Amino acid sequence: MDAPVPVPTPAGVEPAFDLAAYYPILVYAAVVVAFGVGTVAASHLNPLKPRKPTRVKQMPYESGMDPVGSARMQFDIKFYLIAILFLVFDVELLFLYPWAVLAFGPGGDGAWRDTLGWVVFWEILVFLATLAVGYVYAWKKGVFQWR
Repeated sequence: MDAPVPVPTPAGVEPAFDLAAYYPILVYAAVVVAFGVGTVAASHLNPLKPRKPTRVKQMPYESGMDPVGSARMQFDIKFYLIAILFLVFDVELLFLYPWAVLAFGPGGDGAWRDTLGWVVFWEILVFLATLAVGYVYAWKKGVFQWR
């Protein structure tokens, strides 16, 4: 097979697009799909299925203990409050991390820092202050105290 002919571009001379460079990715994707289909098919074959289903084998498994009571019991609202607070502070990191990398990371755009750096810095401080007020409010309401 011949090597790709270089193509002149505005950035300089680059090699032409070569589809053969993507064949390993196609082979890998085919192997992954074949493995997935093969494992699902193998799990439905008769020799691999459990041969003697008993009542004990068909019982629900809950952390090594026999299930007691209904699975439809209600949860305390504290679980949901803690989950929501976790999401709030987790989303905070989603906003802070890209800003910190762009503003203080190596190879950051100097022009961006010069024009918008201080504006965004003060916006981030307002954002953090709002989160701090929310945290103090939740603390005063007793959200973090477990019964």
